[in-house]
Amino acid sequence: MTKKIRIGIAGYGNLGRGVESAIAQNDDMELIGVFTRRNPDELTLLDDNVPVYAHDTILDYKEKVDVLILCGGSKNDLPVQGPALAKHFSTIDSFDTHAEIPNYFETVDQSAKPNENTSIISVGWDPGLFSINRLYGEAVLSEGTTYTFWGKGLSQGHSDAVRRVPGVKGAVQYTIPNEDAVNRVRSGALPELSTREKHTRECYVVLEDGADATEVKRAIVSMPNYFSDYDTTVNFITEDELKRDHAAMPHGGFVIRSGKTGNDTNQVMEYSLKLDSNPEFTSSVLVAYARAAYRLNQNGEFGAKTVFDIAPGLLSKKTAADLRKEML
Repeated sequence: MTKKIRIGIAGYGNLGRGVESAIAQNDDMELIGVFTRRNPDELTLLDDNVPVYAHDTILDYKEKVDVLILCGGSKNDLPVQGPALAKHFSTIDSFDTHAEIPNYFETVDQSAKPNENTSIISVGWDPGLFSINRLYGEAVLSEGTTYTFWGKGLSQGHSDAVRRVPGVKGAVQYTIPNEDAVNRVRSGALPELSTREKHTRECYVVLEDGADATEVKRAIVSMPNYFSDYDTTVNFITEDELKRDHAAMPHGGFVIRSGKTGNDTNQVMEYSLKLDSNPEFTSSVLVAYARAAYRLNQNGEFGAKTVFDIAPGLLSKKTAADLRKEML
């Protein structure tokens, strides 16, 4: 029997729960355990047979985990956990602060490579699958412009950033594409669009008792890398309204490359996603790349990687021969 890839999950929020579900759908993998900073006895998994461990015991399981999937947030968790855990495990994460990816890559690489681990960073759909499609578009249509639109949907990373603002008890954030801008791009007009022209951001926030709404709003709309470059609306609501109206996590978006070939011929490439559950889909991408990380590590390819470095065939359970026969 072929050895199963042994997966560990670090963190058990929406993303960690999605990873647990995705592993159950992949019969070449097994979930060794979940590592949490909460009280392990109070954590209820989807599968009662999967053990839960305290996060500070994680190094005791170095020899039992082939790939550790990091499910913390990009703002505070991953910048610390990514490099620290890459010293001891091959890892996958969904670090999504685009402006900080080059620095994050270097810190993870410096931890993973000398310890012969393989860490694929910034995995998901953006960064991740959308990144690949931006690369394809630019490579194929060398004369043109690439446009990325997100939403309408709930952003996990941006929602997490809002929830960490002092005075915020709970929050979600939606990204909304500008319909007029999308139509101009699809027409092949090659418009020049600023960040602010392409999207708006809408926040729904529950305040802590006694919090200053004006100060909370100022902290949100001025937050660099998240909101300062966008027209951002902050709506203050009750905790009941948050639970009732904003529990679902839909998202999606599209990457469009509009360009010209030959004798001034218009060409448009488009890749889109329509997701009923952002965390469940992102988790499924993480799990596919865990398979790739395991294979790369077995082949002695160590250090930090991104989706640009991963051959598509490494994501699939199928052999190269089967892929040529069934999909090429």
